[in-house]
Amino acid sequence: MAPFNRERHLSREVSATQIPSGDKVSLPLGTRIQIHQTLGGSYTVQTDHGLFRIDGKDGDAIGEAAADHSVDAATLADGAPDPAAVWDQLRKVYDPEIPVNIVDLGLVYSMDIEKKAESTYKVSVAMTLTAPGCGMGPAIAEDAKGKVLLVPGVGDADVRITWDPPWNQSMISEEGKMKLGLV
Repeated sequence: MAPFNRERHLSREVSATQIPSGDKVSLPLGTRIQIHQTLGGSYTVQTDHGLFRIDGKDGDAIGEAAADHSVDAATLADGAPDPAAVWDQLRKVYDPEIPVNIVDLGLVYSMDIEKKAESTYKVSVAMTLTAPGCGMGPAIAEDAKGKVLLVPGVGDADVRITWDPPWNQSMISEEGKMKLGLV
């Protein structure tokens, strides 16, 4: 694996999400970037104008392979989405400034699967953020929703941000603490 902070130039214009505001912007062809993080099927990059998240589907524009967001999971016998596959998808969601997924950060409080109609299931996720002022909240929630919707059997998804209970570092999994150097 190549080291982080790889300097590149965009080979084409790409849509990006500004960090931490969550605003959508277009980064023009030729923009100089440094890749900081390549986790969860997206890229966190630094430009002369700030930090941005580029979706993995645009990996080719930064000289990387496009991310494959497909899910290899079967539905349960009754056609319901496999809960393990939903959790696996949530583990592919990252805060662009933290190299630990939202599950191991302890940000996901609950995940429920509800049958809505014949063969239609809705996944509801309650999650929080590491800080109430995090402008990336809507973008992280949208990323989680998009990844959950890829699970076979999921017809609808709702990702809700809550502040109760307030998040704290004790909610981080042991694996997350190891990645962050907290143990």
